[in-house]
Amino acid sequence: MIVAFLSAVEAWAPIAALRNSMLVYPLVNAGHILGVALLVGSLIPLDLRLAGLWRQVMLMPVWRMLSRTAVCGFLLAMITGLLLFATRATEYVESTLFLTKLALILVAGLNAIWLARRFTALLSPATAVVRPAAVASIILWVGVLVLGRLVGYF
Repeated sequence: MIVAFLSAVEAWAPIAALRNSMLVYPLVNAGHILGVALLVGSLIPLDLRLAGLWRQVMLMPVWRMLSRTAVCGFLLAMITGLLLFATRATEYVESTLFLTKLALILVAGLNAIWLARRFTALLSPATAVVRPAAVASIILWVGVLVLGRLVGYF
């Protein structure tokens, strides 16, 4: 049933046009890369600061700027990722790498939500509880990035 639905998604005229476009597909792909770059590029310095590095840098301005940038990057990556997924949905749904990437996104997202709530509750995030979550965030999002690249090759 899911394969039939995904086949219909792939066959939908706008998705078929995207898949066959010599201009739009690379632009959507570039948008996905930009979204991932904004997401991971914002989260790594933020997570490093949450883990206790750069203590001389005030956390609140860094938090405001980088967390918002990360959210924008995530939304761009998600929208463009859904479009890219739709072009080869039946292949991707059978890919262990892709499914693992989705699982890591889920865990990383839950970790990010937990960190955000913890940050606003404590206002002193460099605690023994937050540091492991910040390090886990780096590992998870880099894992998502690596798996995303591998999906394109295997």
